[in-house]
Amino acid sequence: MTTTASAFNVPTKSEVSENNQAIFDQLEKQIGFVPNLYAFYAKNETALADYLALQSRKTTLKAKEKEVVNLVTSQINGCRYCQSAHTALGKMNGFTNEQIIEIRGGSASFDEKLDALAKFTSATVSNQGKVDEKVKASFFAAGYSEANLIDVVILIGDKIMSNYLHNLTGFEIDFPLAPEL
Repeated sequence: MTTTASAFNVPTKSEVSENNQAIFDQLEKQIGFVPNLYAFYAKNETALADYLALQSRKTTLKAKEKEVVNLVTSQINGCRYCQSAHTALGKMNGFTNEQIIEIRGGSASFDEKLDALAKFTSATVSNQGKVDEKVKASFFAAGYSEANLIDVVILIGDKIMSNYLHNLTGFEIDFPLAPEL
């Protein structure tokens, strides 16, 4: 059977495995609902648990730094779902609407360290990891370490998975829609 774009539906709790139903219950307790992205991962027996484990791994990056990486990566990859979700999360982490728009554009002039991170993330995603030495030097000069570099790359990989999944399927965005840039 061939699946068309219009056939990509988000499963309900009753349509996923018992293991994934238990994860749905945990998500509802933790965040109040099951985001459509997570529910879509549950169409696969192990993907949701694997993805959540990746997302909750210990990292050297602070919450605001993670949102910078998420916003820049999602913007470059054109994922409206993740742009919208991370705009909401960015606000929860203290960014203003104006700051979020600037971050999505690949810079953060309001904070020197976050600006270096945004530019490094943008260059990494745009150039498949082949980043100009000046950009890398600015990243390290801003106070980031090689351990931070590894965490940025892991977070970019996390976000690319979700960006591509939504870009391929186009299921409904269940966050306030982020403005177009």
